[in-house]
Amino acid sequence: MVKTKGGISKVYLAELPTDVQERFHYDPQKAAAAQVAAVRQTQELNQFNSQQEELAKQQKAASAKQYQQGLEQQAKNNNVQAVTDQLSILQQQEQNLLVRIGQAEKRKEEAWRRWVDGREGQYDTSAEAELPVLRGNLENVREEKQRVRKEQERAQHQ
Repeated sequence: MVKTKGGISKVYLAELPTDVQERFHYDPQKAAAAQVAAVRQTQELNQFNSQQEELAKQQKAASAKQYQQGLEQQAKNNNVQAVTDQLSILQQQEQNLLVRIGQAEKRKEEAWRRWVDGREGQYDTSAEAELPVLRGNLENVREEKQRVRKEQERAQHQ
């Protein structure tokens, strides 16, 4: 560095006269080797930085993929749970319909006995009329249960 009235300037030893170079123990071969080593070190550092950037990109992509897979797994789990809940509701509906059918059949039988025994002048057909509707509903629930079971199997094996 050279300081003058005009400011500070940087002067390379290689640009100075030989006697000044000798006073500062300047060796052009060592300087050239140092320059080559500095360039090589810079190249290696650039290569390392490039590798680190690529690794960071790969890690980011892997994290994004893992996050997406987690979302997909959660969605699958939610779907399986929803189908399982739906199946449970259908099973409860089936049980309720079976109970109602049993009750209607019992009322029908009692009405028939009362009519045959002559305790009632007219045969009560309300329970008998209710049975086809209940049996139709039961059939619909059972078909829906079968469909939901298949859907549950598909959801669990995805």
